[in-house]
Amino acid sequence: MSRRARRYVIEGMRISRAALLAALPVLVATAPAEAVTAPAEAVTAPAEAVAAHRKPLVELREEGGFAGLRNRVVVYTDGCAALSRRTGRTVRACLTTAEWRGLRAALKHLRLGRSEPRPPGADFIAYRLTYKGHSATRYTLPPSWRPVVSRLDKMLVKYWSPG
Repeated sequence: MSRRARRYVIEGMRISRAALLAALPVLVATAPAEAVTAPAEAVTAPAEAVAAHRKPLVELREEGGFAGLRNRVVVYTDGCAALSRRTGRTVRACLTTAEWRGLRAALKHLRLGRSEPRPPGADFIAYRLTYKGHSATRYTLPPSWRPVVSRLDKMLVKYWSPG
């Protein structure tokens, strides 16, 4: 059988690869929230294919310090996230309903403002937040940043594990 004619058999039906990939975003979008929320280990190949088209909602990068910190958390508009550290792989996970609501509430009060100049010295952590297409880097956390950074850090601790 040629590659072009190759078909996938699902529950006794023959479905072409193109039809399957075309239907996947519709199935994911119409699934109940409980079905979309999954632990980090439950990521499958089709879900990763859909992830390539996700739109980031917010991104946090924490870099610097003597330990060489390099953490990154990206939360997408579909409620899932990509989390990484300097010492390991990127983990994908979907937020719980409570995490998603809490983050959205904290983001409503976020005021990015302008970036701070790098302070003199070596042991500083740079926090870079990107939200709604705007980015700013700070070395001290303003009050409106603290709830957002705290929630994103908690997600990193909860979902990321060395591997």
